[in-house]
Amino acid sequence: MVWIDDTQIKATGFKHEQLSVSDTEDDVRKISFSFQVNSEEYHDVAVLLYKNDFQVRVPELDIAFSATIHNYATDRTDLYKADQVADYYLELIEKSR
Repeated sequence: MVWIDDTQIKATGFKHEQLSVSDTEDDVRKISFSFQVNSEEYHDVAVLLYKNDFQVRVPELDIAFSATIHNYATDRTDLYKADQVADYYLELIEKSR
């Protein structure tokens, strides 16, 4: 499970990386994962992601950091219609310390 602020997300294909930004800056963490969103959840997820300023936690791996969206994709744009389910892909990168 990945927590974005107070929202719990059932993540699949989870990946955690350390990225080197430059020789003078510390490495930053990046997580990437997929998850599903249905029509009923769509509005809340959209509002959450539009903030683009998150506290991310993965308690099982003892990971916690402030993050922004590095990459994002979805396979549907019609979640405003009832009974739809979309696959989301999200990459979150640690904000510079």
